[in-house]
Amino acid sequence: MGRAFEYRKASKLKRWGAMSKLFPKLGKIITMAAKDGGTDPDMNSKLRTAIMNAKAENMPKDNIEAAIKRATSKDTASMIEVNFEGKAPHGVLLFIECATDNNTRTVANVKSILSKNGGEMLTNGSLEFMFSRKAVIEFSLKDEMDLEELELELIDAGLEEIEAEDNIGLVTSDYTNFGTLNEALEGMGIEVTKANLERMANTPITISEKQQAEIDKILERLEDDEDVQRVFTNIA
Repeated sequence: MGRAFEYRKASKLKRWGAMSKLFPKLGKIITMAAKDGGTDPDMNSKLRTAIMNAKAENMPKDNIEAAIKRATSKDTASMIEVNFEGKAPHGVLLFIECATDNNTRTVANVKSILSKNGGEMLTNGSLEFMFSRKAVIEFSLKDEMDLEELELELIDAGLEEIEAEDNIGLVTSDYTNFGTLNEALEGMGIEVTKANLERMANTPITISEKQQAEIDKILERLEDDEDVQRVFTNIA
């Protein structure tokens, strides 16, 4: 399997064993999408994608509806998306995506986690050329689908790579083609099950199992923070 599948397997959701951690983070994404573009999924593609991803993780309908409703509540604090860049031991680089209503708190928490675990914050922009932002879209793979034919159909939509594993198909492209690829798949009657913007390392590194266990502890502590949405690394 290619890099896109490996990134999917190594994603944060693998470490999120408890729904008590997962659902609030998905809820934040839904609320922000609804606040930015309106509460009607049919008219707000960002919200539609957020709901689809939440459903893929078995988030209850009531939770999804509550997250949308929060977008129109006067009591809901304004949320912003912020990114941080950092360095962990063994040459591991970190790109940390957050959603917060208190940037001062989030900066302090992320900085504290890194410094207490042998890492450090980097100036934003330091990793600009170390990661590429990609659109990664997962879909249900039917027996009658011809991947070579599908690849040809999607090239004009910006397709870079297409892969298959069991009953799951995965297409990857530059992040600027996110909407175009989604629309192309939907237009072909293909059921999209997940769609995300991922950050993939341009030069992945290999570390030992012992080093990986050390890095996993840092990732777990970061992802336990309520403001941290996703963490990307340059580990192969």
